[in-house]
Amino acid sequence: MKTLGKTMVKRIQGHGRGYAFSAKDFLDLGKRGAVDVALGRLVVAGKIRHVARGLYDYPQQAKLLGGLLAPDVDQVAQAIARKTGTQIHPSGAWSANMLGLSDQVPAKVVYLTNGRTRSVRLGSQTIYFRHTHPKHLRDDPQTSLAIQAIRFLGKAAIGDKEVRRLRRVLSASDRLQFLKRARYNTGWVADIARKVAEGASDG
Repeated sequence: MKTLGKTMVKRIQGHGRGYAFSAKDFLDLGKRGAVDVALGRLVVAGKIRHVARGLYDYPQQAKLLGGLLAPDVDQVAQAIARKTGTQIHPSGAWSANMLGLSDQVPAKVVYLTNGRTRSVRLGSQTIYFRHTHPKHLRDDPQTSLAIQAIRFLGKAAIGDKEVRRLRRVLSASDRLQFLKRARYNTGWVADIARKVAEGASDG
């Protein structure tokens, strides 16, 4: 059991602080009962934190004030997706926040999913998973983020500053994929995608 716990800690720490997970992420290391016991002992030892039913994280530490930061919402959502074997993509306001196009933290954090519609309470925050057609989940994560964010913000809110931001946070390949997928959206979304993708194919 001690060996299992040490192996799990090594894997958790390898992902870095903020990483969220469930027992399913360790079932290649041992039986479910043994993994659950090891997780419980790690919580008691203060090495990990229990954040929601069946979910844990390796908490980030506040540099200036000390103590622990709140769980990383996207990490927890990704852990839930792995646990349930579903696909998810951030939607709307949450996409804009994740890309740095908006400083506002949305009251409702919504993810599109091919799984069932549900909600998960995370401290004072609630993560909503909204079932959608699988075709809306075909894009790679970064492309989906960009399209969802831009459509949420609207044409009038996307200026040179936002275009520059997208160029910084999207790799050249992501920018080209964004342009490819944006052509199937509203015309103004494709126009913005062309600006973002400028120079991505050079060299």
